[in-house]
This record gives sequence, C-alpha cells and structure tokens, in this order.
Amino acid sequence: MTFSVDQAQGSVPVTIMAIQGDLDGTNYKDLIELAGKAQQEGANNILIDMSELIFMSSAGLVSLLNIAKMMRGEASPESEDGWDALHDIDRDRDSGIQEHVKLLKPSPKVMKTLDISGMKRYFEIFTDKESAVASFG
Repeated sequence: MTFSVDQAQGSVPVTIMAIQGDLDGTNYKDLIELAGKAQQEGANNILIDMSELIFMSSAGLVSLLNIAKMMRGEASPESEDGWDALHDIDRDRDSGIQEHVKLLKPSPKVMKTLDISGMKRYFEIFTDKESAVASFG
C-alpha cells in the first residue's frame, strides 16, 4: 500500500490523503501516523481519497475512527484495542457526521465494509473531489 498527500483550497484548506492498495493490519498505523503528521503541520480538514483503495479490513476502520477522533481534538482509542475501538462508533454516533474528515470515492467493496460496520453513517462520502473540498468549512 502507498499513500500520497496533496493540498486543495476551498473555503478552507483541505489535506487530501490518497490510499492505493489494501488498508489492513499491516499498515493501518501508517495512515494514522500520516494524519497525525498532517495535523501537526496545521491540517484541520482531511479528505481521504479511497478511489484506489482495493480492500479495507477492520484495522482500516480503526484507522478511520482514530483519525476522526484526532481531528476533533479527542484522545484516540488505543489502536491495539481492535474491535473495542470500533465499538466507539456506537457511542460516537450521537456526535453526528464528521466535520473534519470526509471520504472520497470508495469502491463498492470498500463501501460495503463501511456500510456493514456502521461507518457509512459516520462519514460524509463524496463521488467527486470538487464537491468534497467545497463541503469543508
């Protein structure tokens, strides 16, 4: 799996993190670290481009949850907690859809994973980059 990072400007700056390949237990921490680095460098809004993401395991879901919490300024669950971290979704749903982390173009297979896990209701999902960038702010 590889990552790339780009910047876009809508009404506010948006960091675009693109994922190519599989997001699973072998690399999910890399995505969390990448988002943490972006936040340390001043990123307040992250768009995760999933257009080239082939597969996402439950570990990938944990990374998305960690990034959402991080961007809200909350303590992230320990990534080693696995399914316990995913149970935070149930407790977190009352906070509403995420304002600072959004998803772009997940494949049908990845969308199914998001749907089954309940994460589809947790993140705004876009099919075009321009609309996604414009939605921040």
